[in-house]
Amino acid sequence: MVLNLLLIGLAVTLDPLPLTAFIIVLPAKGGVRKGAAFVFGWLVSLAIVVTITVLATGNNPPKPSTAPSLAALAVKIALGAVLVVIAVRHIRARGRPKPPKKPPKWQEHVDSMSPWFAMALAPTLQPWALIAAGAATVVEAKLSGPASFLALFLYCVLASASYLFLEIYTAVQPAKSQALMGRFRTWVDTHTDQVIIVGSLLIGFWLIGDSIYLIVT
Repeated sequence: MVLNLLLIGLAVTLDPLPLTAFIIVLPAKGGVRKGAAFVFGWLVSLAIVVTITVLATGNNPPKPSTAPSLAALAVKIALGAVLVVIAVRHIRARGRPKPPKKPPKWQEHVDSMSPWFAMALAPTLQPWALIAAGAATVVEAKLSGPASFLALFLYCVLASASYLFLEIYTAVQPAKSQALMGRFRTWVDTHTDQVIIVGSLLIGFWLIGDSIYLIVT
């Protein structure tokens, strides 16, 4: 479970699409405050998903080879397949001319955006296929001691690590952060497809392979 959460948390925090939105919010007027609200909304939504999942199992994870356990593994296989399909679609689209995308309306008003809006924006931008995979993994968790609580806490922190780093760096080094985010945004704009393809294939095949292994054993 811990290894799965580690891999999923890394994939969540490095997903380029919500990161692109975050580096648009941070340089805006009052960006540090809005960024803090965004990070708070991101963390809270992760914590809510984890809490609901643990409560749904009654802190009593299903035993191996039972119907609930197999259902959770089937969900992980399905989510892994979705990620593989996403990667394949991006592979097929490479090299083709892409029509220009109109920026979301919220970007036009980013300077006047309220922190409350930034907080509510964060959950809408999360990679929910990966979040669902994390929830399906948390089904296996039994909170019986500090180590298990720590594992879930670290999962939420890891899945937010890139946002926490950018927020803290911007607050401490506002001048340098502008240049950093400019370079980062340029890199993301030119490597988004590659990151999505590699990340989706790795996590997708891992979820499928690990789940099948647990089913057959």
